[in-house]
Amino acid sequence: MLVKWEGLVIRSVNYGESSKVVTLYTREHGKVGIMARGAKKPKSRLAAVSQLFTHGYYLCKKGAGTGMPDLSQGDIAESFKELRQDLVKTAYAAYIAELLDRLTGDQERNPYLFEMLLLLYRYIDEGRDPEILCRIFESKMLIVAGIRPHLHSCTSCGAEREPYVVSITQGGLLCPACTLTDPYAVSVTPGTWKLLRLFQMFDLERLGDIEVKDSTRNQLRFILHRFMDEHLDLRLKTRSFLEQVERLTPPGPTA
Repeated sequence: MLVKWEGLVIRSVNYGESSKVVTLYTREHGKVGIMARGAKKPKSRLAAVSQLFTHGYYLCKKGAGTGMPDLSQGDIAESFKELRQDLVKTAYAAYIAELLDRLTGDQERNPYLFEMLLLLYRYIDEGRDPEILCRIFESKMLIVAGIRPHLHSCTSCGAEREPYVVSITQGGLLCPACTLTDPYAVSVTPGTWKLLRLFQMFDLERLGDIEVKDSTRNQLRFILHRFMDEHLDLRLKTRSFLEQVERLTPPGPTA
């Protein structure tokens, strides 16, 4: 049986001497794995369409059993050339792909995630701020994983009283009266927790130019990664590489 899926390549692994196992995040079925036979050969018609980050349409042959479908034909819709040629953009895109891969199950249909991933890669390819895009994506993927930091009031007593600190273990903001309930709570600027709250609700299609101070960027990264480390069992190879790249990247806007 032949099936056609619209998908983005989020993982591509060599298989044998000439083939690849490709993981797609598809509009129709979420995450699926396919076999691209001969895709490692330079002249293969499947070589380009099986490359990481490619957005395309994939015609696959499914057998009667539960085996992996074979890729018969692929048509590239977007190759994201600029994203591939810039080390910083590639590092963010690879991290986004691995985070999505690790936090989603096979064949769990989610058109919202597909559209978000596609929009993120378009924005990164166009030259939008990849660091802020990544922080927005991390905020939304925490929610996908069942973790939604409480950022509208004190998570302990419900009071709306600043200045807040962020409690990783209690899952959100703590007001001055409740700060002592978590000796490890993190002090952040109002701009940081307000951006974190915005990222949870933000519609990427409405993204304009966002200028964020370097100190705020550091706090955003620290808080989001602390939440992931505390509540998720993840060891991402791409995160280690991205952190090295971020250390070498010039600071963001200071306005």
